[in-house]
Amino acid sequence: MIDGWIREVKEKSDSQSLGMILVHNGVVRGTSKDGCTVQAMVLSYNKGLLESTVREMKARDGIVEIRVWINEGELRVGDDIMYVLVAGRFRTDVLPVFQELLAIVKTNIVDEKEIGK
Repeated sequence: MIDGWIREVKEKSDSQSLGMILVHNGVVRGTSKDGCTVQAMVLSYNKGLLESTVREMKARDGIVEIRVWINEGELRVGDDIMYVLVAGRFRTDVLPVFQELLAIVKTNIVDEKEIGK
């Protein structure tokens, strides 16, 4: 999926406006942030809020493309949680949007429940 996204962004983008592509691949860890064992997680997300957030961030100066895929359902340790791609002109354009998007997805869009031992 990510390789295809990158290829599509490069093919469809103006070479004058594409200078950086950042990709995030979130994975289910075997331990929670507080150190407890995790066997799985149940994940869902607000599709409408994700679409509107991506649309708003894509309109920012220097951003060429944003793609987000979020896995839903019961995920096991090692499963992919999400892929996020932000492409744009300069590092100074892309990095802040990438960080903000990840924070919004994590805090406002995704609903996750960890299942421990």
